[in-house]
Amino acid sequence: MSFAPVLHAEWIKIRTLRSLWGALAAILVATAAFSALAAADADTGDPDPLFSVFFGISFGQVAAIAFGTTAVSSEFRGGALRLTLSAVPDRWRWFAAKATAIALPALAVGLSTGFVTLLVGRAVLGAAAPGWAEGVRGAVGCGLHLTLMALLAAGLATVLRSGVATLSVLIPFLLIVSFVVGDVSGGVADFLPDRAGQVALHSGWDGTLGPWSGLAVTALWTAAALLAGGWSLGRRDV
Repeated sequence: MSFAPVLHAEWIKIRTLRSLWGALAAILVATAAFSALAAADADTGDPDPLFSVFFGISFGQVAAIAFGTTAVSSEFRGGALRLTLSAVPDRWRWFAAKATAIALPALAVGLSTGFVTLLVGRAVLGAAAPGWAEGVRGAVGCGLHLTLMALLAAGLATVLRSGVATLSVLIPFLLIVSFVVGDVSGGVADFLPDRAGQVALHSGWDGTLGPWSGLAVTALWTAAALLAGGWSLGRRDV
């Protein structure tokens, strides 16, 4: 079977699971809502108005992780993956189609979230808002970061074969471990996937990474997770 029919089949799965649409909607709502609240409370002399606009991405990326995790973990319930692989014996082709079916809606929602959040933030901040050039850079960075986090979760879920286990690893890491490591490790924390990708959401940066190099680091983490997921899928019984 060629790639296009496999991709179409995986898109149908995503389109027909309401929990996945809920996770996609939560990406936009959580990011925009918490960003608006942060922008409303921001000081007019804030040296980093761009991050005030995109502050809510810390919550939106949790929804992105839930989307990527659920899209994959549903395959490991009730023998669904055995049925899928009986139709598509090439496991790497199937996994590539699954990752693509996750990436496309995540990117569309991520970019929409970035630009909606930018418009809301500029309206709230008024004259203190960031300029359009860095605002657009932040919106694009927001969309790419959310997409990469969804794919990172998808790769890890394929390795762990459990949505609960994946969320139990990633969410505490993002909400707790990343901050603790950041407080005690200096520049090492800048290379963690969530911190690296969010450099694009800051007006300035003092560390080693810039906006695009930071996103590249997050992309490397995501690629490693997907490769690990593909290797696990190819080596283990379903």
